[in-house]
Amino acid sequence: MPDEKLWAGAKFWGLGFEWDPQWLLSDAQRALQARLIELCASTLRVNAVESDKNFTYPRKNFEALAELGLLGLLVPKSMGGMGEGHVCAAMVVETIARYGCPSTAMCYTMHLGATAAALFRYHHNPILTDILSRLDKDVLIGTLSYSDPETGSHFWYPISSKAERHGDGYIVNKKASWTTSGGFADWYIVQTTSPDFAGNYADLSCFIVTRDQVKSNPANWDGLGLRGNQSGPMEVIDAILPADGMVGPSGDGPKSNDECVDPFFLICSSSCWNGISLATIDITKNHTTRKTHQDVGMRVADYPTIQDYVGEAIMDTNASRALAFQMAQALDSATNNCDWSVHEDLDALPRAAFLHQLWQTKFIAAKNVAHVVDKMLHACGGTGYKPALMIERYLRDGKAGWVMGPTNEVLRQFVGKAALLGFESLDYWNQSVNERVLNNEIKKLDEAGRKALAEKLLGGNAERRVA
Repeated sequence: MPDEKLWAGAKFWGLGFEWDPQWLLSDAQRALQARLIELCASTLRVNAVESDKNFTYPRKNFEALAELGLLGLLVPKSMGGMGEGHVCAAMVVETIARYGCPSTAMCYTMHLGATAAALFRYHHNPILTDILSRLDKDVLIGTLSYSDPETGSHFWYPISSKAERHGDGYIVNKKASWTTSGGFADWYIVQTTSPDFAGNYADLSCFIVTRDQVKSNPANWDGLGLRGNQSGPMEVIDAILPADGMVGPSGDGPKSNDECVDPFFLICSSSCWNGISLATIDITKNHTTRKTHQDVGMRVADYPTIQDYVGEAIMDTNASRALAFQMAQALDSATNNCDWSVHEDLDALPRAAFLHQLWQTKFIAAKNVAHVVDKMLHACGGTGYKPALMIERYLRDGKAGWVMGPTNEVLRQFVGKAALLGFESLDYWNQSVNERVLNNEIKKLDEAGRKALAEKLLGGNAERRVA
């Protein structure tokens, strides 16, 4: 078990290491975690209050993270990065959310997702290689822009976006309904239909654009929680990109989604929600062990009801954490600890096999945080309702987990439908006809109704065509 957990040089006031899965971390990762907790105490947690109060984008926190080399966490050591993998990424995001700033943790999650999408296809691409080699030195914050105003949380369906060939390069247009760090990130991985799109929305491609090619209005961001995220509408209008502005080959979008964007978003966002759950438990421990009811001579923590609340919250949260870290370990094992060289083979997709497990990971973490933040507010009573204790802020931040796409409604249907009817039934791009439903509806029609339907389907020439 690691040494005593410290906070600003003193014993930490929340849960100790005995409640954390530290055995999953290497010595180097534990040392990194200790430095990160120290940074949270001195910098990130203070800035979190400013971000929440003033809708301030946490760039100061990213500058601090860059000093620890964390923007290049996933980048190979040969390119100046840390060369770490999924377990370390999960630990870092959870640590930032728990001890520091949930808005920073979510922006950092998107940065890691964009970094992974770039590393997936950086081989032989000078634009991607250049950016990845300067992430920490120049504090280059990345993000993902995949959503679409017409399809909501079905972010894999970019109806409002397109790319066209332009000489040796491309003209890219992108509309996004939600882009974390929109207008503040330095570089963006965006997804559109492919340049030779012919109506099949499975034909998707990824591009890299920079801040000067993005149009957004951060002043309009007004979120219930995660108020430093600056997540809102964003556009790329007629951006002219060189050939290397495409990330991977044309039509590579679905592979990028399943292999990098989804796995890293799901594992890291789950860690963010787990970190928020832990943060509220930490605050509750600190408050309830100090607050005394003088009339009965008992601390709030002495009441069995409060002990039950905290005990259940710890167990449920550690169950969620266990799944998140187990999945991160599985991804590390499948990729030789995040060895990006395997993707020289364009068909190598080791992470994609775990996607349906990662759906469950996100669902459980988002469901748990919604419950835990409520119960920790109850445990802290009226004091917990006041912003000064910070339970209130973490409660608002945690509520984003359920509705952030893929929403929990989407994920539980994905899992249930795939388990009962097979993965092909998910039909991401609405291409398969559900003949069971179709035949059932048609049999309800009388002869006149069927004739009318045939007329409609055949453009009013049903009788002539039949003849």
